[in-house]
Amino acid sequence: MPNASPINLQEDLASLVNVAIDSGNIMVLAVVDKNHRPLLSFRGSTAVFSADQLSLWARNAHGNTIESIANNPHVAMMYRSQAVPMLEFSGRARIATDAAERNKVFELAHAKEQASDPERKGVAIIIDVDKVSGVLGFNADGPIWCLMER
Repeated sequence: MPNASPINLQEDLASLVNVAIDSGNIMVLAVVDKNHRPLLSFRGSTAVFSADQLSLWARNAHGNTIESIANNPHVAMMYRSQAVPMLEFSGRARIATDAAERNKVFELAHAKEQASDPERKGVAIIIDVDKVSGVLGFNADGPIWCLMER
């Protein structure tokens, strides 16, 4: 495993995350509910928000995911495709209430997700990514590791 580099989602990883829904590789979000049980959900609206942040638009403003993030901000996301065996993103999520942030999260979400909430009744979630780890692929020397940390 390589030494960790600083988190920079805007290069190679953005090209995976921002089109995950189009490639059929929708990211999975993991949160922990108030009873300390894990909850998993597919999030087609996931996008790179900044160099060290992910965002997603949750159409259900009152669902278990929102309540779970309010109680415990620690989350993880998983990406997998035929080419990329596994990438895990972990960090701290928050509900964005600032109008500019909400608008940016919605605008970054995939058009299919936007069309499912045209009145923007959902919730903007921003994740401050603390770590990205996994395998980006393989070459003749073996796994191509990814390790980024805040």
